[in-house]
Amino acid sequence: MKKLLSIILVLSLVLALLTGCGSKPEPAASETPAASDTPAADGGIVKLGIGQSTSIAKSKDLGKDKDGKDVLPLGQVDTVIVVAGFDKDGKVVSVTIDNAQTKVNFDAALQVTSDVKAEQKTKVELGDAYGMVKASKIGKEWYQQIAELEKWMVGKTIAEIKAMKTKQVDAAHPSVPDVPELTSLVTVTIQDYVKALEEAYTNAVAANGAVKVGLGHGVSIAKSKSLGKDKDGKDILPLAQVDTVMVGAAFDKDGKVVAALIDNAQTKVNFDAAGVVTSDKAAEAKTKVELADAYGMVKASKIGKEWYQQAAELQKWMAGKTIAEIKAMKTKEVDAAHPSVPDVPELTSLVTITIQDYVKALEEASAKAK
Repeated sequence: MKKLLSIILVLSLVLALLTGCGSKPEPAASETPAASDTPAADGGIVKLGIGQSTSIAKSKDLGKDKDGKDVLPLGQVDTVIVVAGFDKDGKVVSVTIDNAQTKVNFDAALQVTSDVKAEQKTKVELGDAYGMVKASKIGKEWYQQIAELEKWMVGKTIAEIKAMKTKQVDAAHPSVPDVPELTSLVTVTIQDYVKALEEAYTNAVAANGAVKVGLGHGVSIAKSKSLGKDKDGKDILPLAQVDTVMVGAAFDKDGKVVAALIDNAQTKVNFDAAGVVTSDKAAEAKTKVELADAYGMVKASKIGKEWYQQAAELQKWMAGKTIAEIKAMKTKEVDAAHPSVPDVPELTSLVTITIQDYVKALEEASAKAK
């Protein structure tokens, strides 16, 4: 009997050990991951923002410089663009910075000498052709330096980025990074990029489910004008017009648009008949979204909607679709200035602007998303 009891006891102990090895105990409440530790979306991106600033300050009048040399008229438009994705704590997950330094040159007779049909490139697109490396003390081009700045920004909040220690090198470089991580990598002045990033965060929209964020753009000087007469004999004054389309977009793991932000900086540098700039060079030029009702398109709109309102409707329509689906949208040509107006039931009463440039920029944003 004692022998039988011993056997039963041994078998019970063995079964208990096997049960313990074959299953895992429920974690204590303190061991359960807190909700705040769980990413709110794939990749950590929950918001998408776009920021920009446009200046015509470097435009020039026809005249002479301090040494008596001829200065030809120049309309220069500098547009900084920043697109970023932020996590639930406001930290930068992805950021893309670019700068369109677009010039419209005139001769002494106030005729446009720049190729108005040529595609205008940003500093990133110019790459090594931008030519800053020749004067760089660290042997790095603009696009290389900006890539290092972007890397440094990732993982930081706007407050942390704004708190970066900087130094003034000269009047043209008032805010150069002065932190060990960047002193040998970035010598460009960064105040405009930080300001645009802050604007991107302030105006950010929800982008839950996004894993990548991209920037797309298009720059044209086609609407610039030389001094002359129109077909009715009326005077035409010189005009440097730079149209900069910018699209920031967030994409999910399947390449579908989670959120898109569309804007257009239609910047004009006006000259008088003597070649003197008459536009306020100190004023910051506003985009169509920033102008809002002041843009004034609603007066001629058959649907009673301003540009920013129509762009917002287009953005909504794009959400949830792939680039291929968006490019496949049926469109119609209304006139030469409107060759690609939406012709789908969801948009015909909401969008009458031509959309080819915005779709093209969205496609670029997708191709370069990170």
